[in-house]
Amino acid sequence: MLSHRPDERGSTTVEVALGLVSLLLATVAGVWLVLVVVLQARIVDTASEIARQEARGDRVAVARAEAEAPAGTTVERSRDRGLAVVTVRLDARPLGAGPAVPLQARARVLLEPGER
Repeated sequence: MLSHRPDERGSTTVEVALGLVSLLLATVAGVWLVLVVVLQARIVDTASEIARQEARGDRVAVARAEAEAPAGTTVERSRDRGLAVVTVRLDARPLGAGPAVPLQARARVLLEPGER
């Protein structure tokens, strides 16, 4: 016959509940991290695309690339020593809540001969 001591009743239930909560928190943290990495990749792509189009002098393509950037993105464009320099910044909130993660990407592309 199995007997339980009165002070151990429900301990397995509590352990399982705590394990599930821990698993849920780890999953949310993993998803959050993946979303931050994806947003960083998107702003890197945005910076390089805008810099390429800026170097070519294609204002329409620059405007299109800026419009397609993730929401909340700020874009700074400049020209320096024959280069198109683009800096893209985003205060990312991957799950819509929680602390903002400041992300930044910079791209430099040599200006086309007609754009110098």
